[in-house]
Amino acid sequence: MSGFRNYWYYSVGLAIAWAVLLTLALTILGPQGMRTCLLVFGGFCIGWVSTTIARFVYPPPNRWTSPEHHA
Repeated sequence: MSGFRNYWYYSVGLAIAWAVLLTLALTILGPQGMRTCLLVFGGFCIGWVSTTIARFVYPPPNRWTSPEHHA
């Protein structure tokens, strides 16, 4: 399986985990307590977007793309 596909499976897994977490936080804390959870989620989104952009802008090191590692 390619690294590109693994990255997106990982991202979908994180999205599902965040959805469960935010649903539980809303249930337990109520609407007033969600502010902190949403701030943390916003920070996570900023980090995810920046690493996704960096993943496509900067090429991987040669040691990961050399032919002997694809065997």
